Amino acid sequence: MQDAPSAPPGASVTAGVLLAEPELVEVTRLVAGAPSLGRVLTHPRVQKNGLCLAGHTRGLVASRVQVLGETELSYLESLDPKLRAERCAQLFALRLSLVLVTRGAAPPTELLDAAQASATPMAVVELRSSRTIALVHQALDRLLAPSETRHGVLIDVHGMGTLLLGPSGIGKSECALFLVERGHRLVADDQVALTRTPSGTVVGKPPPLLRHHLELRGIGIVNVRELFGATAVRDEKNVDLVVELCPWDPEQPFDRLGLDDLHFDLLGVRLPMLRIPVQPGRNMAVILEVAARNQLLKRAGKHSARDFVAHLSERLGLGE
Repeated sequence: MQDAPSAPPGASVTAGVLLAEPELVEVTRLVAGAPSLGRVLTHPRVQKNGLCLAGHTRGLVASRVQVLGETELSYLESLDPKLRAERCAQLFALRLSLVLVTRGAAPPTELLDAAQASATPMAVVELRSSRTIALVHQALDRLLAPSETRHGVLIDVHGMGTLLLGPSGIGKSECALFLVERGHRLVADDQVALTRTPSGTVVGKPPPLLRHHLELRGIGIVNVRELFGATAVRDEKNVDLVVELCPWDPEQPFDRLGLDDLHFDLLGVRLPMLRIPVQPGRNMAVILEVAARNQLLKRAGKHSARDFVAHLSERLGLGE
């Protein structure tokens, strides 16, 4: 059994932001604690701890979403009113970040009173517990995922999300334009918002204001979707290959054979990387297409450079 994914250190989201997620907002109604929706959640997994209602609060993490379902509510209703009020007050005294009551059930009066007295956000979700938990996990995985923004260009080349990095002015946007002309798809130019998913992939997309736009020196900002059509852009793409564009320098030891596979650490994910020199006269669009195609071959187990060296060694009698 795999451990639940943990949020990156320091990551948090408020209860209000979580409840405003599209998949939750239509099935949720807030019944208490509206002024305290700024309380933070720091864990991507909910807590469904019925023992807390029995007075055992050890192990409860206040910054996790607390879910009360049919079992928990039926237990509360089995208690006499005085004890029920005591247990509810004890629970909400822990300064919980958010409590969700599932199946659209009306919270017992004592539960609602304790939430209001402690100004704790509490909402009723119309769905059953299992579905509620699944939706909350999906939303928290997204909201608490490790993320960063990098200066670069992301383009879909033959289905390979290719992230172009390099110094300003090296020609990243021009490369993207050449590739779009050849039928490939722009994802993001200048700023690429990157997020690591729970499955271990890195997804890149543009900031909302830069979506579909490309900056070209001497021309300015152009809208790629309006110039080339809807098929020339996409809103997000997994990053499969990192390409660092470097100024041409004959003293730099650029790889000539491709035997050594370079890698780039992006949000803790190890991605294949190439360092490609840029100089006048090189057709960078074709070179980047070849880079993407070659990476597809490597994924399929076909490593052209190593196969070539193996055949050469065999021809020269250097094999074992």
